Amino acid sequence: MTIVSWIILGLLAGAVAKLLLPGKDPGGLVGTTLIGIAGAFIGGWISSRWLDHSISRHFFDGPTWAAAIGGSLVLLIVYRILFGDSRR
Repeated sequence: MTIVSWIILGLLAGAVAKLLLPGKDPGGLVGTTLIGIAGAFIGGWISSRWLDHSISRHFFDGPTWAAAIGGSLVLLIVYRILFGDSRR
């Protein structure tokens, strides 16, 4: 997959992560989108590095999507823990 497809995957993974983890985000839509993109890259890297699942060349590979959504969820939770109360 190309960098552009990883960015698109990250945008969609961020949206799915937001649906799975509703609530207020400190960064709003832009922050959640960036977290989704970063989560896709990090989830894919972790999946290929430590879980011994090579990154597929196909956009519609289930484990690749699961890694991207999982990475987005983890980053969104960490982001909320670190910056959740900064608006008060």
